[in-house]
Amino acid sequence: MDIGLVLNTLRDPAGVPFYPIVFQALYILTWALHIAFVLLALGSIPLALIGSAKKAVDENWKILSSHMTQVAKISVSLLIVLGVAPLLFTQVIYDANWYVTNTISGLWVVAFIYILILAYSLWYWFYYANRDNSPMAGIIGIVSFVAFIGAGVLMHAFANESIQPEQWMNWYAPNGVVDTSGTVLHIDILRLAFMVSLSAPVTGIFLLNYVDYTSKCDGYTAEYLAFVKNLGKKIAIVGLLVSAVLFAAWILTLHMLLNPLVLAIVLFVLILLFMVIKESNSYITTLVLVVTALLISTLREVIRMNIMSKYGYSIYDYPMNIDWPTVIMFLSTFVCVGFTGVGFMLTLAWRAGRTKGLYTADGTVTKLANATVGITIIWALVFLAWGLVVVFKNTL
Repeated sequence: MDIGLVLNTLRDPAGVPFYPIVFQALYILTWALHIAFVLLALGSIPLALIGSAKKAVDENWKILSSHMTQVAKISVSLLIVLGVAPLLFTQVIYDANWYVTNTISGLWVVAFIYILILAYSLWYWFYYANRDNSPMAGIIGIVSFVAFIGAGVLMHAFANESIQPEQWMNWYAPNGVVDTSGTVLHIDILRLAFMVSLSAPVTGIFLLNYVDYTSKCDGYTAEYLAFVKNLGKKIAIVGLLVSAVLFAAWILTLHMLLNPLVLAIVLFVLILLFMVIKESNSYITTLVLVVTALLISTLREVIRMNIMSKYGYSIYDYPMNIDWPTVIMFLSTFVCVGFTGVGFMLTLAWRAGRTKGLYTADGTVTKLANATVGITIIWALVFLAWGLVVVFKNTL
């Protein structure tokens, strides 16, 4: 089978509506944002479960469990929302890979949706059961966590299968017999272990942020803040060390140990480790963590590009039919609606959390709130009007 011919034949003949490198950059950015909340969810759920088990004998764990339950709930919401973008960008520039994976693992692709719904629903159940001190809370939470892990493993398998085009025919028609069951599932244990291990440093550094943030709030004792800070530091240090070992093992299998991007990731991990040990400003540490996440996301794309280039497939060879109205609509949504709305929510949360007592919105927050509402209304009207114009233009 000529894999290169198959890949290029499966490519969308309509091409792409804008420069491929832009979609590539957006894919790297949005995947990094998505995985950040995936890792935070995977790290905060065990803390919430441990806290739930210890809350009867330790007041510190009781408070932390309640907060980590909320963190996990919000993180799952955000990882789902943010997960849409990288998936769409993947379909734009690697459509053949994604659709083949959906063919050979179709049953699991459908199951993924229901497993995620089950996991999220059970976590809400755990939230209420834990609040009411139900004896079933622990079991419900554990089942939810297992379901979340299962959903993560499935998504990893889909990504792993998509970069192995040399195996597609063997998986689709083993021994020449077509398998339409959609039950194919292949996992790269080292890669999966490395990605999951990142949840520890992400959660540990988040706890350090949490301490700095809540230190300005009412109702938190010095003992509690010291407990959380010590816990976050330990989790971050151990997590960084374990992740570094797994990363090295994974990269060795790819023969990329001296790749400049890999060396940059190693350098930033060492910087993170130093900053956590020295208890540097947690917000600056988080910025370094963000850069590290972007480097890891870029590495994933470099690995994919290297694999695909062996078969003569390049995203830069796509036919390009620039659709300016669509591009303008996308950018205006991404920049105007997205940045303003997120900016308003972050500013409000920051100001409210850093104020002792009742918080009253100041001029900046009020202006951001009004701008968010106004821009959203304008966007909705333009979106609907634009859609109606296109519909009537093509039907009348």
